[in-house]
Amino acid sequence: MIAYVNGTVVYKDPAFTIIDVNGLGYEVRISLQTYTSLPELGERCKLVTFLNIREDAHILYGFWGNDEKKLFLDLIGISGVGPSTALVMLSSFSASEIRQGIIDEDLRLIQSIKGIGSKTAQRVILELKDKIRKEDMLSTGIKTPESASGTIKSEALAALVTLGIPKATAEKSLDAIIKREGQSITVENLIKLALR
Repeated sequence: MIAYVNGTVVYKDPAFTIIDVNGLGYEVRISLQTYTSLPELGERCKLVTFLNIREDAHILYGFWGNDEKKLFLDLIGISGVGPSTALVMLSSFSASEIRQGIIDEDLRLIQSIKGIGSKTAQRVILELKDKIRKEDMLSTGIKTPESASGTIKSEALAALVTLGIPKATAEKSLDAIIKREGQSITVENLIKLALR
């Protein structure tokens, strides 16, 4: 597997670039995000890569950073999203915009990408939202207020259901309390207020 290509840019186009590495030219498919980051012709650059091996071709995909490559790999792991579609997605929006769209379950944003229908957009969101949220929490090392309140809510909900309160009633009550009391409420206080 080719992990990266480090060499001189001898050709660049919005769809691909050719990097000369010690006299060997690698044709690398890229997104528009990577294209805008590429240096001028004749200058050196390093692209992290993914080699896609098919029966009829070996295609090298290049990314300016590991963040974009990671999202590309996540996307191609979804049924119905191939490397070309993933590259179109990364050309339409930055990796952070796509991640935020998935976390926010913004179906319209994902669907606005050429070649992405409603079923594929739903699949992308469904399969990646939890994974991306978890990675975000691990990378920042802290919980965002939303994720913290989500955890508090889920713990409180589990406790209330165990106590015999119907799930729908408990969820409605918890949402109202969190809205009124704010994100910093503790699980214990949330349960106490819900039981009143």
